[in-house]
Amino acid sequence: MLGTLDWGPANARPDLLADPVAAAIGALPDAEAAPIDPELADTAAFCERYGVPLDASANCVVVAAKRGGEVSYAACMILATGRADVNGVVRKHLGARKASFAPMADATSLTGMEYGGITPVGLPGGWPILVDEAVAAAPHVVIGSGLRKSKILLPGKAVAGLPGAEVLALAL
Repeated sequence: MLGTLDWGPANARPDLLADPVAAAIGALPDAEAAPIDPELADTAAFCERYGVPLDASANCVVVAAKRGGEVSYAACMILATGRADVNGVVRKHLGARKASFAPMADATSLTGMEYGGITPVGLPGGWPILVDEAVAAAPHVVIGSGLRKSKILLPGKAVAGLPGAEVLALAL
């Protein structure tokens, strides 16, 4: 296991998962979940407190892509040690004229997850999940659970295998 957390099978801990995550977690038998202090959900504070290396923590950011007056959404998974190239790689890959981080209110209402806990597991159907190649190659990554009070641990290849996932070189 990773860090000092009390990991256990995620599918046995629906109390630690947002509803859409709990509904989708059964497809990930290797997923583990652990409770955390919700005040420490932000990556830097979480990693420091629980002994998880930054390069084993992956962030999920929701991107709003605009083209011709239409807005579509996608999720980007990137290690905490990197930044997603939203205005370059992501925008071009999505065929958008403009791409930016989705407003917090949109990200939370569309996903049914808490800000600071958004995860690629259980996202709305049809959303692309753009996974940085370093996330896909990681033996294990810690990601959000949809709630600020917990985290999920799973193999990087499981993130790359999510419905709608595409592995790209996303990092700046």
